[in-house]
Amino acid sequence: MIGMTFGFGALEVELWKLVFVMTRIGAALLAAPFFGAATVPVQLRVAITAAVAVLVCAWVPVQVPAALLSAQGLLMIAGEVLVGLALGFVLQLCFAAPVLAAEQIGGAMGLSLATAVDPVSGVQSPALGQYFTVLLTLVFLGLGGHLQFIALVIESYTAFPQGATWLGAERLAVIAGFGSDMFVAALAIALPVTLVLLLVQVLTGVISRSAPALNLFALGLPLGVLAGLAALIMAVPLLVEQFGDLSAQGLEQARSLLQP
Repeated sequence: MIGMTFGFGALEVELWKLVFVMTRIGAALLAAPFFGAATVPVQLRVAITAAVAVLVCAWVPVQVPAALLSAQGLLMIAGEVLVGLALGFVLQLCFAAPVLAAEQIGGAMGLSLATAVDPVSGVQSPALGQYFTVLLTLVFLGLGGHLQFIALVIESYTAFPQGATWLGAERLAVIAGFGSDMFVAALAIALPVTLVLLLVQVLTGVISRSAPALNLFALGLPLGVLAGLAALIMAVPLLVEQFGDLSAQGLEQARSLLQP
């Protein structure tokens, strides 16, 4: 005798499985610099998360807890969120390096007061930092970094299966250590322009000592802005190369979290 079941029991199981898989993917996209931008609509973010989750459900064997609303189920959901946020946060550190470099350059140029709302983060940031962020985003997308990041999120289901998603102290220490790499990258980006600005300031100081009648502020501020803009224009090829290396470094750091 063939047993037949009626109702939507099987469909409900697949729906809860999809929601469970979307938890890690949604957390990763929310913490990532490009997908989690304030300008990206929530509906689009949810649609991308659902599309990737459908592929994960088809490719990766996912073990869903029997009761998601139980204590064990909530702990597993928290672990999924932790892994997703860790992957996105590591990539976010790399995108924060140009903003730090822009603050140093803008302060030396006298453009520290030129701030606007950053469309990526939704907070106030230097205007020069927005230029660096847009340039880094274009380089990141041109190199296919968004596809590689989604591939890393999918690979995380193999490295961190369900129930083993809590990161240990060693991995958390590694994530904290990536902060030092962010400051080193920011220094490397700002160093060429700040060196030119330093020479301009030294030259302005020599001129002011030679001719005390000249107004130092009236001469130094326009000269610093013009020298900074000229240095930025000449440094564009170097910036593109640095941003390419920074994108690769961010993806490599995210991949290092998946290593045993």
